Amino acid sequence: MPNLDYLIVGVVSALAIALHVGLFLLFRRWMDRDLALSLAGDDPVRRQWMLEQLARARREGVRRRDLQAWLEQVAAQGPEAGAG
Repeated sequence: MPNLDYLIVGVVSALAIALHVGLFLLFRRWMDRDLALSLAGDDPVRRQWMLEQLARARREGVRRRDLQAWLEQVAAQGPEAGAG
């Protein structure tokens, strides 16, 4: 029966690691979304536009360490708050 104990410990450990990786990725996405929305301000049109730019950054493979500067640059070129 010791082999079954090792199997149980291995499965539970793998599941715990998978859970932590999943939570880490989810929190990181939330932080990126919050960054994009904070750069957009309160204008709903601009907020939607910034979320689209965040999706574009992911498609283009912008590195996470460069994401803030990239979003700030895009936000400076984006639609003006209150315009529309």
